[in-house]
Amino acid sequence: MIKHIVFWQLEEIAEGKSKAENARIIKEGLEGLKDRIPQLQKIEVGINHADAPQSNYDVALYCELASMADLDIYQNHPDHKAVAAYIGKVKKARVAVDYEVDALN
Repeated sequence: MIKHIVFWQLEEIAEGKSKAENARIIKEGLEGLKDRIPQLQKIEVGINHADAPQSNYDVALYCELASMADLDIYQNHPDHKAVAAYIGKVKKARVAVDYEVDALN
């Protein structure tokens, strides 16, 4: 199993919307992929708590996929590309990690 984790730091204002509005748009867009991309086994999207440190990133994505090949299919799916294009317009920074988990662990 592959775990795909991404964090985004968002611009204060982008695409005419506040950081909070863009975080909600990103969350809804990513969560909407669950039923459209069969390779996506699990997806969670979290928005940083308002009382958390301001130095935290703003949005977190956690996905589970069967393989790196499935991750590639997910990342190149047209619906994912549409969400990613929007994120590209409103993000300040992005960090990610993809790691494999042994099925026995």
